[in-house]
Amino acid sequence: MTGCQRVLRGRSAVVTGAARGIGAAVARRLALRGVKVALLGLEGDALARVSRSLPTESAHWEVDVTDDTAMARVADEVRDRFGPPSVVVANAGVAEGGPFVGSDPATWRRVIDVNLVGSAVTARTFLPGLLDTRGYYLQIASLASIGAAPMMSAYCASKAGVESFSHALRAEVAPQGVAVGIAYLNWIDTDMIRDADRHAVMRDLRTHMPRPARKVYPAADVAVRLVSAVESRSVTVYFPAWLRGVQAVRAALPGLVTLWSRRAVGAGYPSTGLLGAGGRAGGADGG
Repeated sequence: MTGCQRVLRGRSAVVTGAARGIGAAVARRLALRGVKVALLGLEGDALARVSRSLPTESAHWEVDVTDDTAMARVADEVRDRFGPPSVVVANAGVAEGGPFVGSDPATWRRVIDVNLVGSAVTARTFLPGLLDTRGYYLQIASLASIGAAPMMSAYCASKAGVESFSHALRAEVAPQGVAVGIAYLNWIDTDMIRDADRHAVMRDLRTHMPRPARKVYPAADVAVRLVSAVESRSVTVYFPAWLRGVQAVRAALPGLVTLWSRRAVGAGYPSTGLLGAGGRAGGADGG
């Protein structure tokens, strides 16, 4: 057992969007490190199954991350059960694909609410505990935080927002001993991505991307990298690793994406609606 693993053992963590996908995989990986895990999400039965599968103490709460009052209640219950958390992973997320023109305002707003507002609610709710433990907050972001893609305006806006929010939060809480990390992820094999591939607009968008950018990675592999970032309290984590290089050219990306979209993106696509099982539940699938 390494020193970092010993530091995590016996501590507690909160993971949102934990019913499946990245959230469930991160919860399992943290549990293997001896962490007590609080699982948050909207799919109660799926959360219960994940909780039962973990090798350490865990509990689950069915809650909407955008609901300030409900999240405050859950935070109190988590603290009573496990003590103040040392780790919070803000993973809950939904997506939508399709042209912005004619998009459903409620669906577009829901993506922003879950991904951006829900992350802020999560941070606000659990930050008192992290201040007590001088803990670590990990925000799940995306390649979309670095370079926006057509047909995904709500998702890109929300992920750019959580990146900026995390930078601001890091500067604010660093003097108090709390570390904030951002995880930049590409296509991960979750229900959200499998759901997306059933829609022509999302399938075409991914298949027209450069070969490295279209590859889909197993959630379990991503979880290994994310938990390593938790152990080292990393400022950033990239999966796949080549995403780090995209940061160096991000100023040029809008023009390049516009040129690419003229060749690869057609007209007449219908909206996908909310993507992922959690999205259909009105909640969060993760990533």
